Amino acid sequence: MCRREKDKLYLKGDRCYSDKCAVVRHGYAPGEHGQARQKFSEFGQQLREKQKARRIYGVMEKQFRRYFKEADRRRGVTGELLLQLLESRLDNTVFRLGLARSRNEARQLINHGHFEVNGRKVDIPSYLIKPGDQVAVRDIRKNKAVFKEIIETRGQQEPVDWLEVDHEKLQGQFLRIPQRDEIDVPVTEHLIVELYSR
Repeated sequence: MCRREKDKLYLKGDRCYSDKCAVVRHGYAPGEHGQARQKFSEFGQQLREKQKARRIYGVMEKQFRRYFKEADRRRGVTGELLLQLLESRLDNTVFRLGLARSRNEARQLINHGHFEVNGRKVDIPSYLIKPGDQVAVRDIRKNKAVFKEIIETRGQQEPVDWLEVDHEKLQGQFLRIPQRDEIDVPVTEHLIVELYSR
């Protein structure tokens, strides 16, 4: 997926920071015609941006379209609101807190019931976090080997300003909704808005 988008999407955790990263090893699209020169139409560029955003956040098409409709319904810049909604997902928040090495791993850990929000167990990765919410690893799961490994390798990921994290207690707080310039995702969101506005 990273090779198709010709960009690092950080889907594989630690592997993306090493020399084994697919984009580092093969800087061209996969398949027989991957090295051929590609010229995208306007629609093609819009589609690639939408697919890139979907793949980064691990969202299926139907769900992504729902997020877009919700962002379009709200007051403000639609593209920015779309990214803010995606950043507010529980799986993304767990990843950003450094309690998982990738969004895929965060999704799996949440599905298996390792996390709680404001003291209540939540096993839905798409659960939307609100400012002030506390996200933590459940007490009965804190001694799992997976969390010890994650804490040892947490130096790979940069901390973000809209989250407060306590690695000793394996918990964090969602302080506020991030602004667009704080979201470091390589997506041109206005192309996604143009695609869905056709």
